[in-house]
Order: sequence, then structure tokens, then C-alpha cells
Amino acid sequence: MRHTTSCSAICALATILAGSVNAQNAGMNPNSGQVQLRSGFTPDPYTVAVVAGGNQDGNRLPGSCTGWISDAPDFRVTYTAGRLPLAFRTVSRTDTTLIINDPSGNWACDDDSFGDGDAQVVFRRPSSGVYDVWVGTFSRGGTAQAVLGITETP
Repeated sequence: MRHTTSCSAICALATILAGSVNAQNAGMNPNSGQVQLRSGFTPDPYTVAVVAGGNQDGNRLPGSCTGWISDAPDFRVTYTAGRLPLAFRTVSRTDTTLIINDPSGNWACDDDSFGDGDAQVVFRRPSSGVYDVWVGTFSRGGTAQAVLGITETP
């Protein structure tokens, strides 16, 4: 009985923690649309205007994520991979972050790697499939205009 009780407590805790980690819902419709890209796409970079930020703390996600994001992804890319790397970048007057759920369900995150408060995530050997992208703001509260760039020439 003692083993069952301990397992029940641990299983309940795991369920609670899993619920908080999965606050971002990749199944929701993206806030700023979606695109299908095939390796070698033009124009490169592909850019889209997004509204960065939200009321969800990206720090709760795995992968050293940071920033404030929305529940739904900001943009969705269905990508057919080739031999080139795939990079996602932000450009904004506000300090932005990137949080990406890749086709394998892994989380990739960044703050400031593209310079001047802009973020960049590079997949050196990208997989084909769906990339759900959240563009966050580093500071809590509010939103900001940003441009998401997708390129194969990082």
C-alpha cells in the first residue's frame, strides 16, 4: 500500500507539472497565420509581421525559454527539409524572444542571439514538419510589433 500511495502522489505531481509545461497550445490557430515552405524557398528570408508578447510565462517551458508569450502560436511553418539549415529571427524595437516547438515536439528557445535584443533559433539539420513559433517580449506586460524572419542562410 505504501508504494501505491507514493506513486499516486508522484503521479499527481507529474500531471500537475505536465499541465503547466503544456500551457502553450500548438493545436490552436496561429495568431498571424501560417506558411508552407520547401528547402530552397524564395524570397529568402520569408518575413511576416507579428504581435510579440502575451500573458504566459515562457520560463515554464523546457529548454531555457524566457519571455512573455500568447497561448496560441504566433506563426506556423510547415517545412519540407533539404540540406540547408533553417533559422528563425526576430526584429523589433522591443527586446524579443523566440520559442519554437519543432516537428519532434522539442522546444528551442532564444533571447538576444540575433543582436540588439532580437532573437534567433537555428536548426542546423532541420526536420520536415510543423514548426510552431511564439515571439515573446522579454519584459512582462504588453505587446510589441515585430517581424519574424525565416531563412536558410543564417
